[in-house]
Amino acid sequence: MRVLLTSWGSRGDVEPLAALAVELQRLGAEAAVCAPADDDFVALLARVGVPLVPLGPTVKSIVANPKPPTGEDAFRLAPALVEARFETLAAAAKDGCDAILATGLMPAGARDVAEKLGVPYVFACFHIAGIPSPHFRPGRRPGPPLSEGETDLRVLWREDGERVNGLYGEALNRGRAGIGLPPVDNVRDHVFGDRPWLAADAVLCPSEGMTDLELLQTGAWILPDERPLPDELEAFLAAGEPPVYVGFGSMASYAPKDVAGAVIEASRAYGRRVVVGSGWAGLGAVDDGDDCFVVGEVNQQALFRRVAAVVHHGGAGTTTTASRAGAPQVIVPLIADQPYWAARVAELGIGAAHQGPAPTVESLTAALGVVLTPEVAERAKAVAGTIRADGATVAAKLLLEAAGRPVQGPAVG
Repeated sequence: MRVLLTSWGSRGDVEPLAALAVELQRLGAEAAVCAPADDDFVALLARVGVPLVPLGPTVKSIVANPKPPTGEDAFRLAPALVEARFETLAAAAKDGCDAILATGLMPAGARDVAEKLGVPYVFACFHIAGIPSPHFRPGRRPGPPLSEGETDLRVLWREDGERVNGLYGEALNRGRAGIGLPPVDNVRDHVFGDRPWLAADAVLCPSEGMTDLELLQTGAWILPDERPLPDELEAFLAAGEPPVYVGFGSMASYAPKDVAGAVIEASRAYGRRVVVGSGWAGLGAVDDGDDCFVVGEVNQQALFRRVAAVVHHGGAGTTTTASRAGAPQVIVPLIADQPYWAARVAELGIGAAHQGPAPTVESLTAALGVVLTPEVAERAKAVAGTIRADGATVAAKLLLEAAGRPVQGPAVG
């Protein structure tokens, strides 16, 4: 039995698929990941023994420019990705395919290849901020009921569907016609399908009553990382009290200007050292002080258990990793689902949501003052003990069952 998993997006969109693929392999199935061939993703999948089928342009080539992508860029990228999915998934399926699971940036084209092959299709998401909801405005965090004079949420979500159609509709229906399938008139609903899977922890991302769609929540797909920390980092950690970590992952052009320097100064105000995760934005130290240590790609699961707080962008993966490690968090949300995760961390009492995308020394000093307390540290450790780590196993069993090879395991509703 062979399963194709596909995504186009940041590391947070690819690493969960690696976790799912590893579990599928453990259960005796073959699994390949169709994803962009960024160096980070190539190394990640090679490390865990999962085949990578390159899909579309690299993510870094799109997002690691001096300025964030524009609307014009989106209208070029969307149809290119649709065409790439039709071509790549169809070619990968020639070696056999019993199911296709898609996630990441609106994976239009994946369901259509599955439909042509006559195999099960699943759409999975790592948060609920992009799912039509009576509680969310499209692209924004959960909010209070609309005030008088605001547009009804149903109208906003309909407009969001029209936006998706404008980006993907023409290319999707052109691809469907090319393989003998009729057109679709609602791309977003077509991609989501009848029962999307929510690959997020139920404590961090509760879904009951949050959307009219019938979600199936599996839990987060977590790839265990057993790599040791570099010797130099181990020495730095052992040389003093737990430091503050700052990193913005693959945000690149979205990362706030001088954020590392602001975090370093704010941390020094509390006598804290700093570990800087360089990431795609190339963050670094601001001086030669011995209280800062810069790291590249590293085992965050191990590192976050050794820090006093994690300052980050609020991606689903980083938020889950920090929460599982019991590390208090300061989230500086920038785009997409990040405001949602910032709000949840604050609601759970395990961190602070930074207000606004342009942090300063003053604002970060205030935020660290909230999280560098015994109360938040204790709460973060308590919540860490409630987060399940078996989401990938649950999802792998469900996917094999959908493909006609059920395996023994707990029922998930």
